[in-house]
Amino acid sequence: MNPGIQNKNILISGASIAGPALAWWLNKYDFNVTIVEKAPALREGGYRVDIRGAAADIVERMGLMSDIRKVGTALKGSSLVNKKGKTILELDDPNIFGMRQENDAEIMRGNLANILYQATHHNTEYIFNDSITGIFQTGKDVTVTFKNAAPRNFDLVVGADGLHSNVRNIAFGGDHSFVKDLDYYVSICTIPNYFKLDHWEISYPSAGKLINVYSTHRQQEAKAFFMFASPPIKYNYHDIAQQKNILVTHFRDAGWETEKLMQQMHSADDFYFDSVSQVHMDSLSKSRVVLLGDAGYCPSPASGQGTSMALVGAYVLAGELAAANSDHFTAFLKYEWEMKGFIRKNQQLGLSVLKEMIPKSKMQVWFQNTMLRLLTHSPWKNRVLKGILGKIQSDVEDAANAIELKDYAQAEALYSN
Repeated sequence: MNPGIQNKNILISGASIAGPALAWWLNKYDFNVTIVEKAPALREGGYRVDIRGAAADIVERMGLMSDIRKVGTALKGSSLVNKKGKTILELDDPNIFGMRQENDAEIMRGNLANILYQATHHNTEYIFNDSITGIFQTGKDVTVTFKNAAPRNFDLVVGADGLHSNVRNIAFGGDHSFVKDLDYYVSICTIPNYFKLDHWEISYPSAGKLINVYSTHRQQEAKAFFMFASPPIKYNYHDIAQQKNILVTHFRDAGWETEKLMQQMHSADDFYFDSVSQVHMDSLSKSRVVLLGDAGYCPSPASGQGTSMALVGAYVLAGELAAANSDHFTAFLKYEWEMKGFIRKNQQLGLSVLKEMIPKSKMQVWFQNTMLRLLTHSPWKNRVLKGILGKIQSDVEDAANAIELKDYAQAEALYSN
């Protein structure tokens, strides 16, 4: 390392996507990185995530795209069914509804997290089964207290710990100040693959609801995704049984295979439930603390851009810290400036896609199913659907590429000399 460069000790909260991606770039610039994660081990579950546009470019620069494609979802197609289980439309091109382009990738969140962990754990200190309880800033460093470990001093703290960020709550304030609920809720879990799906997905839209079931590399398992519209619901974030009951209540008598899916959901050990929300911050930093990914600018799952935003944010934040020679005040301001338009565009995308994602009424369901049924036997159905979805596709592409990535090669050379 260049002796003229003051190395920085950085603590990152969160070992999912944003945190390890940031660690990868900080390691490249020779920072000392520690990641603390409240889970006892790397989280292997989760849903499928997309890597699009600028994020795909960044993953290529990291040299990880080939690893990602090896374990990608590799879906072959999709089916749309109605309330009675009748197939309305079948597509052999999964990218049509997925809005993906040739260079984009789709992967299970847990697989991506593992790839990033394998690429960073040799140069990064990982602390599992622990969490931050206090952040005390001074003019020269940050004293951090932990639930289990002894207090430690760091130069900077990064909150990369998701929608309900612990770091954000401690350093900036509670969720109510920054989390904007969009009147939808989402749930994800693993179920037995009793549909016998082979790299295939089934979607069932109904009024105010959507169910999607698919299977990828593990043929004995399938992932079930549920989304429903609802005014704000008060519930305990830690009470899984209560959350499962909420899901059952909202999908009762919803038709298709819903009743059986609810039974399978009850036995799932990876059940996830949360509001569909966005995070809006006036500032992404507070002195020596900065937010990354969903913790600072969650666009909502409806956008399909949360993972891509985390990857882009990690690249920019690390690059600006390196370029500013560890002057965090300058780096944080430039990071926020570079990300501003990208954040705005992707959060707008989250709102617009949500409006198109779930039919609002039975009449809208009937009209949508009727139109799609007419395409079933058409040899041009893929082309027609691409035309129908063209506006959304254009919005997705614009949002995914709504940032001009700076080249931080000069900063890299500075740290490697």
